[in-house]
Amino acid sequence: MERRARTYGGALALLLAGGILVTGCSGSDTEATADRGSGGPAAGRRAPSAAPGPQEDGASAAEEGAARESAAPDYLSTFALDVDTASYGYARRTLGDGRLPDAGTVRPEEFVNSFRQGYERPEGNGFSVSVDGARTDAADWSLVRVGLATRTASETGKRPPAALTFVVDISGSMSEPGRLDLAKTSLGILADELRDDDSVSLVTFSDEAETRLPMTRLQGNRTKVRDAIEEMEPADSTNVAAGVERGYDEAVEGHRKGANNRVVLLSDALANTGETDADAILERIGDARKEYGITLFGVGVGSDYGDEMMERLTNKGDGNTTYIADETQARKVFVDQLPAHVELRARDAKAQVAFDRKTVQQFKLIGYEDREVADEDFRDDSVDGGEVGPGHTVTALYAVRLREGASGHVATATVRWLDPKTRKAHEETGSVETGAVGGKLWDGSGERLQVTAVAAYFADTLRGGDLPGTPALGQLATRARKLASSTEDSSVEKLATAIEQADRIRNGGGDEPPGGEGEGELG
Repeated sequence: MERRARTYGGALALLLAGGILVTGCSGSDTEATADRGSGGPAAGRRAPSAAPGPQEDGASAAEEGAARESAAPDYLSTFALDVDTASYGYARRTLGDGRLPDAGTVRPEEFVNSFRQGYERPEGNGFSVSVDGARTDAADWSLVRVGLATRTASETGKRPPAALTFVVDISGSMSEPGRLDLAKTSLGILADELRDDDSVSLVTFSDEAETRLPMTRLQGNRTKVRDAIEEMEPADSTNVAAGVERGYDEAVEGHRKGANNRVVLLSDALANTGETDADAILERIGDARKEYGITLFGVGVGSDYGDEMMERLTNKGDGNTTYIADETQARKVFVDQLPAHVELRARDAKAQVAFDRKTVQQFKLIGYEDREVADEDFRDDSVDGGEVGPGHTVTALYAVRLREGASGHVATATVRWLDPKTRKAHEETGSVETGAVGGKLWDGSGERLQVTAVAAYFADTLRGGDLPGTPALGQLATRARKLASSTEDSSVEKLATAIEQADRIRNGGGDEPPGGEGEGELG
């Protein structure tokens, strides 16, 4: 996605660094959301944002107005929504192999978004906004969870038909177990699950790209599709650019009006031939993206995986990315998720949170560094946001330090999106009060909030952060084990295993056999 760098406005603007996001439950506060200014740094983790205090008694209206205008940038946080989960899946795969993931591949929002949240769903095609929070073990710091959710997918038989172009990496690096073999298994599974009125095309690439199957209806052609999948064999270099460009050509050639048209890239994303810059690759097919509304869904494979390349491609390709490490995960993605989620509920979705300077002293946004949007671009619908499908949830956490004795309004959050069909803009707003963040995180808050906190703290630890109130890895693992038992959720059990593996590796413990690879979940 194209992002404009955020700039500071006013001498009191301070850096942000960590990563969390606030929104509200219901109602609106037009004054708070209208109090907009320029944002923070364009990339990298942010330091805590210190909020200036309220005006001294006796200050003139003009002085207070000037101070309010200069202070506004410190109180706004704006970002594009993100439903990716690949970072968590790849981290689990890496830990299972006895290695810590590189800090640069750890994106806390993708860890958090890998778990069920239980948010209330909207009745219509927009978003619901949920908010809760709790006090952490760090003095004066609370976590605030902002949850955005879309209505679940219609029954498979009722959704519009899908037109999917699969772009499959058959380069030499894909010959290792768990790469091309897993991609073939995944596509075979999907060929059995798609409806008769769905269509697929198949493009492969190594040093060059080749169309193996033009856009073909599944009805009466399933054997033909399976044969094309089975004939794929590993070849030479990895020319991702050639594959993506040919894939979009095929998607445009086979474009079906009224269908959900999407390109699905399966690759380890280790580009070594041709154009290797994600932005340049997507520039080549920019017109097809915009004119036909074709989105890119990235599926990563392999123990050595080009996370940065795949993330950038899908960001700029108006799509999202996930990671698969075994057949169980392949079934989850290609059977449970992809057929139901080829639809879109929202395009160019963004969120903006306005903090109340009277109650908030500092805040940190956990993650979302590469999804930042300039505050003044929140309502500029020509600026890219995130694409969100049915049944998705987006969670953002803020670490919030309240002023001593603060009581009342904490923040107002607004989500804005475009209807995928009409391109009409819609907004939903909510707010949170101090009473909603006063309970203790580990003693009185809901189990799902605690799972979210464990996932965020784990990610922040892996990337070397210093989020206030973060428990040691051993403590996190213990909490995850208890939560897995109380929720009877296998994904939380796997989170506990991943934390234990990280703790063992950091302490120089012996490696265990790989296993339990990543299982990201969409909402």
